[in-house]
Amino acid sequence: MSWAWEYDPSEDHVAGGAPPALIAEVEKKADELVRAAAALYLDGPAHQGPSPRGENVLVPGGMFFCQVVPRHERVYLLQITAW
Repeated sequence: MSWAWEYDPSEDHVAGGAPPALIAEVEKKADELVRAAAALYLDGPAHQGPSPRGENVLVPGGMFFCQVVPRHERVYLLQITAW
């Protein structure tokens, strides 16, 4: 397995109705978060202890809430909010 991001529970549920420009910004930032998590958790599946807390991430045009789960080697995008 290798680090990646994904919408949870689905892209339609999380990103449905969000402007395409916002979705592009969210996905670009999610790529950055994946690279950072991969560098921080070198052996994700062997991670001991709790996962980091979820966080709100600001991007142009809105924000999103995500959760890093080292044992899954995933950054889960849970909610997108446009403004």
